[in-house]
Amino acid sequence: MMGVTIRGLLGRKIRSLLTAFAVVLGIAMVSGTYVLTDTFQKAFDSIFTESYVGTDAVVSGKQLLEFSSSGRAPVPESVLEDISALPEVEAAAGGIFDIQSNSNPAQLVDADGKKIGGAGGSPTFGVGVDSSQLRFSPLSLTSGAWARGPGQVVIDANTASSEGYGVGDRVGVAALGPVEEYEITGIAKFGSVDSIGGATFAVFDVPTAQTLFRKEGHFDSISVAAKAGTTPEQLVQRLEPLVPATAEVKTGAEQASADAAETNEGIAFITYFLLGFGGVALFVGAFVIFNTLSITVAQRTREFATIRTLGGSRKQVLVSVVLEGFVIGLLASVVGLFLGLGVGKGMNSLFVALGLDLPQAGTVFATRTVVVCLLVGTTVTVLSSIVPALRATRVAPISAVREGSILPTSRFAPYAPYVALTTIGLAVVSLGVGIFASGLPTAGMLLLLGVGTIALFLGVALLASRLVKPLAAIVGWPALRLGGMAGELARENSIRNPSRTASTAAALMIGLALVTVVAVLGAALRDSTEGAIRDEVRADYVVTSQNGFDPFPAAVGEAVSSTSGVEVASNVRSDQALAAGAHEADVTGVDPQTIATFYTFAWKQGSDATLGELGTDGAIVTESFAEDAGLAVGDRFPLGTASGKTIDLVVRGTYDPSELAGLLGAISISREAFDASFPRPRNLFTFVDVSGAAGGSSPSALGQTVARFPDAKLHDESEFVTSRTSEFRTILNLLYVLLAFSVVVSLFGMVNTLVLSVFERTRELGMLRAVGMTRQQAKRMIRHESVITALIGAALGIPLGVFLSFLMTQALSQYGVGFSLPVLPLVVFTLVAVLAGVLAAILPARRAARLNVLEALQYE
Repeated sequence: MMGVTIRGLLGRKIRSLLTAFAVVLGIAMVSGTYVLTDTFQKAFDSIFTESYVGTDAVVSGKQLLEFSSSGRAPVPESVLEDISALPEVEAAAGGIFDIQSNSNPAQLVDADGKKIGGAGGSPTFGVGVDSSQLRFSPLSLTSGAWARGPGQVVIDANTASSEGYGVGDRVGVAALGPVEEYEITGIAKFGSVDSIGGATFAVFDVPTAQTLFRKEGHFDSISVAAKAGTTPEQLVQRLEPLVPATAEVKTGAEQASADAAETNEGIAFITYFLLGFGGVALFVGAFVIFNTLSITVAQRTREFATIRTLGGSRKQVLVSVVLEGFVIGLLASVVGLFLGLGVGKGMNSLFVALGLDLPQAGTVFATRTVVVCLLVGTTVTVLSSIVPALRATRVAPISAVREGSILPTSRFAPYAPYVALTTIGLAVVSLGVGIFASGLPTAGMLLLLGVGTIALFLGVALLASRLVKPLAAIVGWPALRLGGMAGELARENSIRNPSRTASTAAALMIGLALVTVVAVLGAALRDSTEGAIRDEVRADYVVTSQNGFDPFPAAVGEAVSSTSGVEVASNVRSDQALAAGAHEADVTGVDPQTIATFYTFAWKQGSDATLGELGTDGAIVTESFAEDAGLAVGDRFPLGTASGKTIDLVVRGTYDPSELAGLLGAISISREAFDASFPRPRNLFTFVDVSGAAGGSSPSALGQTVARFPDAKLHDESEFVTSRTSEFRTILNLLYVLLAFSVVVSLFGMVNTLVLSVFERTRELGMLRAVGMTRQQAKRMIRHESVITALIGAALGIPLGVFLSFLMTQALSQYGVGFSLPVLPLVVFTLVAVLAGVLAAILPARRAARLNVLEALQYE
């Protein structure tokens, strides 16, 4: 049967190629994901491994809080003296280097005051290196010399190359204050990594870095080398008694592994996220393969009957069709595997365009990538071929001598509607439990949502054949009005074989349903968030960081407060802390005298007068935090900072803010208490009211003040509201691009169906041409048929997406999310469906128009 299968594939090259494309694109997405994320992981592993080459032990502050902007707890300089005095120590050096939490931001600024690098929130590292102990440094000079003294800096090679800087030039650097100018004494590279993405680094000597980042008398870490005969493990044992409780000691290898593990968790999330879209593309591809092979089997009825007549068994026919699927799947998987190299580069370019640039190393093409891609692609194709193969076994030998023989109807066909409705019902139950049930673990919730969504798609696809005729009557009306006889024939052709049309439309339905979910849910979150912010904030202007979410230097707020024309300014500090013993929570420091001017508290217990009672130990907390921590007004609770300091606070009041707005933390204390408890305090917002009429363009003096700080940005009230939802737009754009793969796969499915339909109707087309149909009318007929099929997919997919979005917004209504229907995007999606139909019809319509009439009339 292998020979029969190969000859059959070679005899139907176009059909085989179009079928294979459905697998190629999905596997290319999977392959590209692995190539991209493995490359990222290699780069990060190199960074962390090379950071500790030549280092036997590392003393570093503990990461007491995972997301604190203060970073790790500092290590006192006195510890270095104690370590250096040990007989087992050959060398030791302290450094300012915290790559994980980026607690030392150093923004490079050009001569025009514009930021260099750091796009999309990429880190801007500040580093303090002891040039007398370079054995511990992961950096190596490519030119020049190391910085010595407060006026010198070394910058990274990427920045120097892309921005045209060289040794002797001057560059601005903004740390925790205004921009200061430095002389570039050297250009450095980070180990062997090709690129550090959008990140930059500025390297100073240690004393300068300590001053810039307000870490006088402290290091981020101390690197230690052991004398000959002392193992890293033995060195760690000797160092442990010397370090404070807020620090820890690890071998260099252990520290590199720990640092890499944190980053790899993030890369794993990116991997699973992108693989999900590859899975969607393969799911859509399975519909395409199933439909194509079903049509092919129906067209080869006489061929299979002849095989049966010549003695072939049902098993041999079954094996022949499944083998055909296996060969197509294997070859398509191989092509998709290597196409993934290009897709990986394309996805990296997409990340860069969206400001999500990550470090790069040499391209990684792992064995795991090869095995997974070949296995998944082949398996999906083989599984999709099983039902068509079973249909082929039902061909009776007598069909070989019958003209126009067709496949017998399955004995289960009458039960299809009941199966479809049952599947839809179970899908809705699964979705309802996954969305609305409380107390479910995350894995269980995601499983229910995934199974429910797939089941819903399958159920609607099974029921779609019953909906084709009424839907075609509606969406085919324009073709009937504009296309004349060709349009009428197109509509009739679309309902001639409802199962085929439904299966073709179902592939497009899935892609359109998912982009509709993205659009509707995104619009709901955006509108609800903007409404919540408008309800809570009233200010002429708001100063934020450039990306709107990270904290910025407190010096910005101080400069703004003293600017001419500013009536009132209120700074809101922000950091993370460990509250009530176990709750890691956002903490904000507010000015009790001014915050109520700009922020509306929805008090549950207390009033604006409560703010005056904060003092140095008072706190107001959100109602949800109070419930989770079991606190009430008057209760005391401890608050632990990233530096290891613990303070006792008293709950003075509770309020219930919008969880969507997320402007203030779960705990708010006075700015005085905040500055005394948190090292290197930074602002999250600075709210400003100016004298005179509010709104309009910013006063020049205020704008000039903020311009001195490159990481700060000035917004009027309307701009601020919009900026808080800017990340929604970035995420939506990313999702649209990734979901486009599934739409492209469905496009190939439509091309496939139309090509096969033209083959099947060769004689019919010849007769139409013989009785007067022109080439243009033939093209128009195929084009209208394709558009009708695409619109049926849109008519199924868009309402399905709206339904799924409605369920999700209902589940999120407890957080203030309301349902919002974005009409314009839905219209655009419908037009995309029409465009897909037009594009899919190009090749089939051209073939239909070029048929030789006499040859077509003789076609069997």
